[in-house]
Amino acid sequence: MTTLSAAMPAAGAQSAAALSRTEQMLRAPLLPTLLKLATPNVVGLFATTVVIGYDGYILGRLGADALAAIALVFPLSMLMLQMSAGGIGGAATAAVARALGAGDRETAGRLAQHALLIAAVMAALFTAVLVGGGHAVYAAAGGRGAALGDALGYSNVLFGGALVIWWTNVLAGIVRGAGNMLLPSLALVLTAAVHLVLCPLLVFGGGPVPALGVSGAATSTLVSNGLAAALMLRHLLKRGGAAPLLRTHWRFDGGLLRAILRVGLPASLNPVISNGSIAIATAVVGSYGVAALAGFGVAARLEYILVPIAFGFGTALTAMVATNMGAGQVARALRVTWLGGAVVAAVTGGIGLLAAWQPAWWMHAFTTDPVVRELGGSYLRIVGGCYGLFGFGLALLFASQGAGRMLWPLVASSARLVVVAAGGWVCVALLQAPASAFFGVVAASLAVYGLTVAGAIRLGAWAR
Repeated sequence: MTTLSAAMPAAGAQSAAALSRTEQMLRAPLLPTLLKLATPNVVGLFATTVVIGYDGYILGRLGADALAAIALVFPLSMLMLQMSAGGIGGAATAAVARALGAGDRETAGRLAQHALLIAAVMAALFTAVLVGGGHAVYAAAGGRGAALGDALGYSNVLFGGALVIWWTNVLAGIVRGAGNMLLPSLALVLTAAVHLVLCPLLVFGGGPVPALGVSGAATSTLVSNGLAAALMLRHLLKRGGAAPLLRTHWRFDGGLLRAILRVGLPASLNPVISNGSIAIATAVVGSYGVAALAGFGVAARLEYILVPIAFGFGTALTAMVATNMGAGQVARALRVTWLGGAVVAAVTGGIGLLAAWQPAWWMHAFTTDPVVRELGGSYLRIVGGCYGLFGFGLALLFASQGAGRMLWPLVASSARLVVVAAGGWVCVALLQAPASAFFGVVAASLAVYGLTVAGAIRLGAWAR
C-alpha cells in the first residue's frame, strides 16, 4: 500500500504536522492514540460542562419560572448544538478525515467549504422556525405564564444568532478531521472563560450594563461562540493547513455535498429523534406541575453534561474510525470503537452512580426550593444507574459516524423515543401514576438506546 508520506506532498511545517497526526491514527497503538486525541477534547468539553451547569446556577437565582423556562428551551438549544457539532460537524470531521486517510488534501479543503455552506442553510432553518414559531412550540411543550415569556426571551436571542453556533461547531469539526484536537478545545475554553464573566453581567446588570434577565445568558452565549469561530476560521484560512479553505476557489460540487450529507443528515436526524424523546418527557413531566418541571429540568441537565464527555471521546473516535476506514483498515476501526465505547461507559456510568447515590450534591447547587429538590433527586436516583449505557451508546454513535454507518444509531434513537412516548402515555393517561413511575420509563429508554447500538455493531452492521 502506498504510504501517506508518498501520497501527500509536503507543504511546510503545518502540512507535516497534519500528516504526522494522520499516520498516528493509522499506525500508532490504539489506547495511547485515542487518549492523546481525546484528552484535549475532554478538557475543552469540560469547559462546556461548566457552562451548562453555570447557566442553570445563574438563572436559578431568578427563580422557579426562569428554571422552568430554560427547561423548555434546553432540548431545542441542545438539539442545535448536537446537530451542528455532532451531526454536520461530525460529518465534516468524518469526510475530511477519510479524504486525508486516502491522501487527498485538496478534496479535504473543498469538503470543508461545502460543510460551511450546509451549516449556513441549517442555521437559517433554525432561525426561521424558532424565532417565528417559538410561542407555539413552547406552549405545546407545557409552557405557561411567566415561564413561557422567559422561554421566548431566551429563545429569540439564541436562535436569532443561530449562524454563530453552527459555524463555530462545524469549523471545529473541520479542524478535528485533520487530527488537530487542540485548537477546537482551546476555542471551547475561551468560550467558557468569556461566558463565565459575561453571563452574570448581562443577566443581572452592572454599572452601565442593563439587566437583561434570561435573554442575557443567550446573548453571552452568542458573543463567546463568535470569538471561538473567529479563532478557528483564521486557522483554516491559512494555505498551508491540512484542509485549507482557500486551497482552491469555491466551486459547488454536488458529489462533495452528498458525501457530507450522506452521513450528516442521518447524524443530524439522530439528535432530532433523541431530543424529541426529551421534549416528550418534558411535556409529560409538565403535566405534574411547575415544580416537577423545574426539578426535572435541573436533574436532566446532568445528562447534557454526559453528552459533552461522550463527545470529547466521540470526536476522537469519529476521526480515528474515519481515517482507518478511508485507508481500508476496517478491523482496526472496530477495535478502537469498542475501546472508546468502554472508556466512555466507565466515565458516564461512574457519574450516574454518584448522582443516584447523592442527588442532593447536584440539586442543591441550583435551587433552594425543597419540592423542586425532592422531585429532581427522585429522577436522579432512578435514572442515574442507566447513564453508563447511555454514554456507551453515544460513543458508538460517533464511531458509526466515522464508519458512515448511521442506520442502527437511528433505530436505537427511535426505540428510545417509542419507549418514552408509550410509557409516558401509560403513566399519565392510563395509570395516573406518580412522576417517579415515569422516571423509571426514562431509565429504561436509555438502556434500550445503548444496548441496541452495541448489539447491531456486534452482529456485523458495519459489514453490510
